[in-house]
Amino acid sequence: MNTSILISLILIGLLAGFFSGTLGVGGSVIMIPLLILLMNFSQHEAQGTSLAVLAVPVTLLAAYNYYQEGFVNWKYAIVIAITFVIGGYLGSKLAISINQALLKKIFGGVLFIVAIKIIFGK
Repeated sequence: MNTSILISLILIGLLAGFFSGTLGVGGSVIMIPLLILLMNFSQHEAQGTSLAVLAVPVTLLAAYNYYQEGFVNWKYAIVIAITFVIGGYLGSKLAISINQALLKKIFGGVLFIVAIKIIFGK
């Protein structure tokens, strides 16, 4: 790993962590596009790497800050976490079988739809 790669990885980590802590987005919205743009990863590599990063409790301290202020609903979080594991397993099985060009279009379309909904929604 050379210095420019290390700097790029540090930048990706800091930005993904910062946006995760401030806006609740990091993996898909920040990390995946930056891995593709800065590291020349394929869509599959970027998604897999992002998931691997999130496999450990990287957001623990950020979630703890929200918890201290009373902004965590633990009952809901536990239900979502359990079902997230199932959905993540099934979704990854599907994603690795999809052609990268189509996967990129699906990924971009989802980001676009979410952005439009957030910007123009009530």
